[in-house]
Amino acid sequence: MSAAATSREATGDRGQLLTVPALHGRLEFAVAVRQALLAFQPEAIAVELPETLQPWVLRGVARLPLLSVVSYHDQSGQPVYLPIEPADPVIEALRYGLEQKLPLALVDQDVDEYGRHAEAMPDPYAAKRLGHARYVEACQEALASSRADPADEGREMVMAWHLDRLLRKHARVLFVCGLSHARRVEERVRAGEPPTEPLRRVKREGVTLHHLSASSSREVMAEPPYLSAAFEEARGAGPAALDALDRLNEEVRLCQRARAAHQKESGEEVPAAALQVLFRFARNYALVEGRLAPDLYQLLVAARGAVDDNFAYEVWNLATEWPHQCEEPELPVLELRLEDLFQHARYIRFHRTLKRRRRQLLHLIKDRRKENRPGEWKDAWEGDSICSYQPEDIVVESYGAFLKKKAKGLLSAELSRVQPFVASLLDGIDVRETLRNWHEKRLYVREQQLIKGEVGAVVVIFDEDAAPGDRYPWCMTWQGEHAQESDMALYATPTGEKLVGPGISRCEYGGFVLTYPFGRMFHVWEDPVFDRAESKPERLLLAAIDYSVERLVVYVGPRPPRSQLRAVAERFGKRLVYIPLGDLSPVTLKQVRVFHVLDGHPVRLYAKDYVR
Repeated sequence: MSAAATSREATGDRGQLLTVPALHGRLEFAVAVRQALLAFQPEAIAVELPETLQPWVLRGVARLPLLSVVSYHDQSGQPVYLPIEPADPVIEALRYGLEQKLPLALVDQDVDEYGRHAEAMPDPYAAKRLGHARYVEACQEALASSRADPADEGREMVMAWHLDRLLRKHARVLFVCGLSHARRVEERVRAGEPPTEPLRRVKREGVTLHHLSASSSREVMAEPPYLSAAFEEARGAGPAALDALDRLNEEVRLCQRARAAHQKESGEEVPAAALQVLFRFARNYALVEGRLAPDLYQLLVAARGAVDDNFAYEVWNLATEWPHQCEEPELPVLELRLEDLFQHARYIRFHRTLKRRRRQLLHLIKDRRKENRPGEWKDAWEGDSICSYQPEDIVVESYGAFLKKKAKGLLSAELSRVQPFVASLLDGIDVRETLRNWHEKRLYVREQQLIKGEVGAVVVIFDEDAAPGDRYPWCMTWQGEHAQESDMALYATPTGEKLVGPGISRCEYGGFVLTYPFGRMFHVWEDPVFDRAESKPERLLLAAIDYSVERLVVYVGPRPPRSQLRAVAERFGKRLVYIPLGDLSPVTLKQVRVFHVLDGHPVRLYAKDYVR
């Protein structure tokens, strides 16, 4: 049994007490309480909550999984809030008792002036790995040498008195209380203290029970809603599901769900490597702050750093959504903020790519034509005379020019030579090499050799499409419309599948090739000359080598081309310049990769109203 127990065989009229020390509002201790209840099968249950709040607390517990808040004002007029949520060990004990129709007792003293306590406890996740009993034993040994708060004496005396009364009526009593109180309360019960009923408040005026609003549940729950929902599911599935419940596993599931939601929302896939970086960053961040498992804030910071704000928002949205809500609750709805319950809070703001429009501009959205029925735009798609969206043409051409310049810069760096200054400054002082060898007290100069040839074609491969199944079935060769555009061959996601407007299809490049000048490239995908290619990227590269009128061909991809293709390029008098995809800005790559296909030139007149 994973609980600290004080056993008393029935001597006279006293029963057996099982004390389950816990940390309030923590998943691992809610699981431990549930396991102890199933194993011990108590006849009565007592918890560390004020006895004056019992009717309202029990009514709130009976409403679960709907969330409730017990509220009242203390003597100074300040509001006091007690949230009732599933993943709390005290609430779980009461909930089990209501389900089993057991006698329940709230045994704590009702006090107004009780300062905040923040005992330095190990990360609660250690209780999952060590086991509840070992965790409690280690903590109580550390607490034994610390001084108890004098304000706790009255509370613990009242709890011991209530427990003594319960033990005289029932053979097995289970008691859930804070870890710092458990040992001292047990000692009082064992010694039979107090012998008489202590003075205490037995009634509290002005207590109300509220339903916690959906927006508030995103902020004020002790455990994030996704963990509470996982516990809610596991407690109904049996002991095996409780044993398997692990907050690290739930964080992995959360990020996987956010990954799918992010891809559905933006069409951008989060690579597995990015998730590995995310979990490594979150783990290290947690360790720096003395935790074994990252909390939600640390996970969000890691998600934003490893991917972007859009993905971090999806993580937050799924993590803070409580699935058990009621549109018309029978109780008044209460709005709570984080500041109402906690003195210190950490905030994170998401700067999403798709920002909300200002309220004064909403009339522009109303002017857009919408589908009369789902799938209307898709059914109207013909695709017989497609064309590109011109602002995106400018983006692609500009990026091609940037890659040409970057490739020449890489070649220039390869051909440069650094040597000590003797008689000539050549192409200028090399500051880096001079500082590196400053102990020699001499200057180093750089000699820049000329680069032969220009760039005649650029190949960009975002995805080699090597996985089973053809994700990019649409293969196309497009002619440039004027001298400022290049010819393009591409493979991409199919047209007519994702419609963002009438006659406007959202697509995603798997890869493309740009050749200069325009008007010369035809039927790349049908030409038998390129059939020697083993994949779509290789076919584009062979077309670039064949159609390039200049000596240099730039190849951007996740891995370099095969040596056979380099030999083909050399046979044609061309030189391949490889740029790793990881060396380029992922933000810019996302902007370039997504494009839109229009169902005819007339669509260009209104495409700007639908394409973001």
